[in-house]
Amino acid sequence: MNTSTHFLRQSAEYLREYEAKIERCLGDLTDEQLWYRPNDQSNSIGNLVLHLCGNIRQWIGEGVGRKPYPRQRQQEFDERISVPRSELLSKLRSTIDEATDALSRLTPDDLVEMRTVQARTLTVMEAIYHAVEHFAMHTGQIIWITKAQMASNLHFYDVSGGHPKKNW
Repeated sequence: MNTSTHFLRQSAEYLREYEAKIERCLGDLTDEQLWYRPNDQSNSIGNLVLHLCGNIRQWIGEGVGRKPYPRQRQQEFDERISVPRSELLSKLRSTIDEATDALSRLTPDDLVEMRTVQARTLTVMEAIYHAVEHFAMHTGQIIWITKAQMASNLHFYDVSGGHPKKNW
């Protein structure tokens, strides 16, 4: 496998890993906890999930896959109505499905094509790298908010054998 193909597969795999971790968090919290905000400058888990879906659809779906997406970014953060957990999960799953599909259709030559996303001109590889990194950062925030509210371990890894093994 060449480096470009590995990059594309690994990017999709990371998105699936983060999706699984977010699903675990959503499953362990009440609807009230999903929309908890410590203050008006902070986001709830619900807002972060909506933001991640919008960001991936814009950067990967539209920017990389060229599927139009009329994003209203500020609305992702302004949402205060408790969107049901089932709807958040459905949006997250369909977003990652679409993103991994877009990634699977790329060729190594596509990675150096120039695209414009959020008024930034960059290569497809840079757009993917940015989107996956951004998703990872907010996944970490969702995990932290979940742990702060639950005061327990989410057990993403089984360390009983001495080496961490995925547990999702």
